[in-house]
Amino acid sequence: MKITLSILLVAATALLFASCGNKEEKKETPKTVIQYATMALQPRQISAKVQLPGVMQPFQFVQLFPRVNGFIKNVAVDRGSVVRQGQVLITLEAPEIEQGMAAAKLKFTQAEANYTTSRDRYRRLLETSLTPGTISPFDLEAAASKMQADSATAQGEYANYKAQETMKNYLTLTAPFDGVITERNVHPGALAGPQNTKPMLILQQLSKLRLVVDIPEQYASQINDGDTVQYKVNALPGQSFTGTVSRSAQSLSNNFRSETIETDVPNPQNNFKPGMYAEVILPAAGSAHAWVVPKTAVITTTERKYVIALENTRARWIDITEGNQDTDSTEIFGNFHPGQQIVVNGNYQVKDGEEIRIGN
Repeated sequence: MKITLSILLVAATALLFASCGNKEEKKETPKTVIQYATMALQPRQISAKVQLPGVMQPFQFVQLFPRVNGFIKNVAVDRGSVVRQGQVLITLEAPEIEQGMAAAKLKFTQAEANYTTSRDRYRRLLETSLTPGTISPFDLEAAASKMQADSATAQGEYANYKAQETMKNYLTLTAPFDGVITERNVHPGALAGPQNTKPMLILQQLSKLRLVVDIPEQYASQINDGDTVQYKVNALPGQSFTGTVSRSAQSLSNNFRSETIETDVPNPQNNFKPGMYAEVILPAAGSAHAWVVPKTAVITTTERKYVIALENTRARWIDITEGNQDTDSTEIFGNFHPGQQIVVNGNYQVKDGEEIRIGN
């Protein structure tokens, strides 16, 4: 009996301690209250430097195709040849064109002779008609009509002759500007014509190049002709160059939503070559309609980009787009007003319309 009472006493004591332990475990941990900092918006802009890739292109570039059918008679240049404007590059031969020009010249000579004869006859008749009764008015008018007809025929034959002469001139291909032959695809004896898919020669002007850069839409309105640019060429490490924006497309590409600008690059020493890549630094003045906030104020999710505004202690999401940036700040654009309070340390866990606590 005494053993039974002892066992019951021990069990009761164990239950008592267990009960006390459960009460201690059920004590709730105090909830941490997050305090958010805010700032008052004021219109401001960030002047920044934008680094973009660029590529060197020849200032002038042309693919030379034959204008008429003919056989290659002589190629006076090769890849790498330096040529001057008007220099003969390729000579073709086409006997039918030369014969056509000779025939046209003969017809023009004949028509000119007929016109000369009819003109002289009309002048003589006109001089004779000054004596009354010697020449009938009908004969005089017929002579005048014959002279006019022969004149028109001679002019037509002359035009045909000059056309044939131009066709013959097409057999000689000359350089349209000073430059360097960068590609040659024909040799003597080959048949060439306008139907060829590959150019006979490619001519590029290398004494001056174009540095071409595509400017993203957000910076397109901030960069103007005449702005100073700095650039480094990947193939010339350790060197930095300066230029100015020479021209811009004044339009955005539909495919890439960017504007193309060009900087003229003098190349008297042939240091640069078309196709070289460059890193270009452009000045971006910023937008006068921008608001500037710390980068920590901008919240980006897979669906949107926004900041949290404070309205009567409650959070309100405002969608934005970003502009220029510096080390810790960014331009934003959205439906704001001066002095509006923006949370600078917000996060995606703050829900739209939720009441938040503001601290210092």
